[in-house]
Amino acid sequence: MAAKLKKGDKIVVLTGKDKGKEGVIASVNPKTGKALVEGVNVAIRHVKQSQNSQGGRVPTAMPIQLSNLALLDANGKPTRVGFKVDGDKKVRFAKTTGDVI
Repeated sequence: MAAKLKKGDKIVVLTGKDKGKEGVIASVNPKTGKALVEGVNVAIRHVKQSQNSQGGRVPTAMPIQLSNLALLDANGKPTRVGFKVDGDKKVRFAKTTGDVI
Protein backbone atom coordinates (compact mmCIF):
# COMPACT_ATOMS: atom_id res chain seq x y z
CA MET A 1 0.00 0.00 0.00
CA ALA A 2 1.24 3.49 -0.78
CA ALA A 3 2.38 5.68 2.10
CA LYS A 4 -0.07 8.38 3.11
CA LEU A 5 2.54 10.20 5.21
CA LYS A 6 6.06 10.70 3.91
CA LYS A 7 9.35 12.23 5.02
CA GLY A 8 9.19 16.03 5.01
CA ASP A 9 5.40 16.27 5.52
CA LYS A 10 4.12 18.83 8.05
CA ILE A 11 1.92 17.01 10.56
CA VAL A 12 -0.04 17.52 13.78
CA VAL A 13 -0.34 14.97 16.62
CA LEU A 14 -3.93 13.84 17.26
CA THR A 15 -3.58 11.91 20.54
CA GLY A 16 -1.20 11.29 23.42
CA LYS A 17 0.94 13.49 25.62
CA ASP A 18 1.98 15.69 22.65
CA LYS A 19 -1.57 16.25 21.34
CA GLY A 20 -1.78 19.40 19.21
CA LYS A 21 1.97 19.70 18.60
CA GLU A 22 3.12 20.27 15.04
CA GLY A 23 6.30 19.07 13.39
CA VAL A 24 7.99 17.72 10.29
CA ILE A 25 8.48 14.01 9.68
CA ALA A 26 12.18 13.09 9.82
CA SER A 27 11.78 9.43 8.84
CA VAL A 28 9.07 6.80 8.37
CA ASN A 29 9.27 3.08 9.10
CA PRO A 30 6.39 1.42 7.18
CA LYS A 31 7.20 -2.03 8.57
CA THR A 32 6.39 -0.97 12.15
CA GLY A 33 3.92 1.76 11.14
CA LYS A 34 5.80 4.46 13.02
CA ALA A 35 7.44 7.79 12.21
CA LEU A 36 10.07 10.03 13.80
CA VAL A 37 8.88 13.62 14.14
CA GLU A 38 11.24 16.40 15.17
CA GLY A 39 10.29 17.89 18.55
CA VAL A 40 7.47 15.41 19.22
CA ASN A 41 7.46 12.42 21.61
CA VAL A 42 10.80 13.46 23.12
CA ALA A 43 12.35 11.20 25.76
CA ILE A 44 15.48 11.68 27.86
CA ARG A 45 18.17 9.12 27.04
CA HIS A 46 21.30 8.64 29.11
CA VAL A 47 24.29 8.53 26.78
CA LYS A 48 27.78 7.40 27.73
CA GLN A 49 30.59 9.84 27.03
CA SER A 50 32.75 9.17 23.97
CA GLN A 51 35.67 10.91 22.27
CA ASN A 52 33.41 13.12 20.14
CA SER A 53 30.35 13.60 22.38
CA GLN A 54 29.95 14.88 25.93
CA GLY A 55 27.43 12.30 27.12
CA GLY A 56 24.86 12.76 29.88
CA ARG A 57 21.10 13.21 29.54
CA VAL A 58 20.22 13.80 25.89
CA PRO A 59 16.66 14.54 24.67
CA THR A 60 15.85 12.19 21.77
CA ALA A 61 12.75 12.01 19.55
CA MET A 62 11.09 8.60 19.76
CA PRO A 63 8.92 6.96 17.07
CA ILE A 64 5.20 7.72 17.14
CA GLN A 65 2.38 5.66 15.61
CA LEU A 66 1.29 6.84 12.14
CA SER A 67 -2.38 6.55 13.13
CA ASN A 68 -1.82 9.29 15.73
CA LEU A 69 -0.63 11.79 13.09
CA ALA A 70 -2.58 13.91 10.61
CA LEU A 71 -1.24 15.88 7.66
CA LEU A 72 -1.60 19.67 7.69
CA ASP A 73 -3.26 21.07 4.56
CA ALA A 74 -2.58 24.45 2.93
CA ASN A 75 -4.88 26.18 5.47
CA GLY A 76 -2.94 24.68 8.41
CA LYS A 77 -5.76 22.32 9.44
CA PRO A 78 -5.49 18.54 9.97
CA THR A 79 -6.70 16.49 7.02
CA ARG A 80 -6.93 12.92 5.87
CA VAL A 81 -5.03 11.81 2.78
CA GLY A 82 -6.53 10.23 -0.32
CA PHE A 83 -5.17 8.98 -3.61
CA LYS A 84 -6.33 9.73 -7.14
CA VAL A 85 -4.96 9.27 -10.64
CA ASP A 86 -3.92 12.58 -12.19
CA GLY A 87 -3.10 11.95 -15.85
CA ASP A 88 -0.94 8.84 -15.68
CA LYS A 89 0.38 9.46 -12.14
CA LYS A 90 -1.04 8.40 -8.79
CA VAL A 91 -0.99 11.45 -6.48
CA ARG A 92 -1.90 12.19 -2.85
CA PHE A 93 -4.55 14.81 -2.12
CA ALA A 94 -5.98 16.46 1.00
CA LYS A 95 -9.54 15.30 1.68
CA THR A 96 -10.60 18.64 3.22
CA THR A 97 -9.55 20.93 0.35
CA GLY A 98 -9.02 18.50 -2.51
CA ASP A 99 -5.58 20.01 -3.23
CA VAL A 100 -2.82 17.77 -4.54
CA ILE A 101 0.00 17.39 -2.04
